[in-house]
Amino acid sequence: MPLDASQTGPRSGRLTDHDARRRLEHARSSRMTQLQALLGAGQSAEGHLMSAQAEANRRVLKEIEEAFTRIEDGSYGTCLKCSRPVPAERLEILPYTRYCVACQHCAAP
Repeated sequence: MPLDASQTGPRSGRLTDHDARRRLEHARSSRMTQLQALLGAGQSAEGHLMSAQAEANRRVLKEIEEAFTRIEDGSYGTCLKCSRPVPAERLEILPYTRYCVACQHCAAP
């Protein structure tokens, strides 16, 4: 029975599924902690800023969950725009990214 890439190690400079999950779990845990701290701080003069930070954390948490789905369907590590592999270095820094650097620049406002 052949082994899939998640059992044999990195595929030509790509993260293993195990490493990707571990990085995503860490990112999710960090964002959840930040969100809980923001929500627990209550209203203050900086309420608008804290609300914006909480919303940004919610967006990233959604992106993290979508990255877990991409691991499951086998598309993790592939740019959603150009379909090229996202470099492992980028995934190590931003494990929930959907795009390679070139396509991210095109998608930026």
